[in-house]
Amino acid sequence: MDPREAALLVARTAEDRKASDVLILDITKITLVADYFVIASAPSTIRVRAIADAVGESARQNGLEILHREGYHTARWVLLDYGSVVVHVFTEEERLFYNLERLWGDARIVAVAR
Repeated sequence: MDPREAALLVARTAEDRKASDVLILDITKITLVADYFVIASAPSTIRVRAIADAVGESARQNGLEILHREGYHTARWVLLDYGSVVVHVFTEEERLFYNLERLWGDARIVAVAR
């Protein structure tokens, strides 16, 4: 699966689990860290974990190997690193505070259309 398809897969999975404000940032021309960031929000830590779990399961079923997972215990900001795609699932408050959209403001936004 190419990185764009992987980003779309995890973004749609997050939306299916009722994540809000799901956004894909194409960062290929900005950094070597990854090709895409997928950013999503949830109103509670319970929902953040549920979204992260669903994304992880969907990714695994589609052959994506997780390289690193961080923040799951506190679930205020869970990071799932699949190499070319990095998923950030935030509580709404944490997302506002860290504002990755502004930090990576030069990134191109990819539509999550079905």
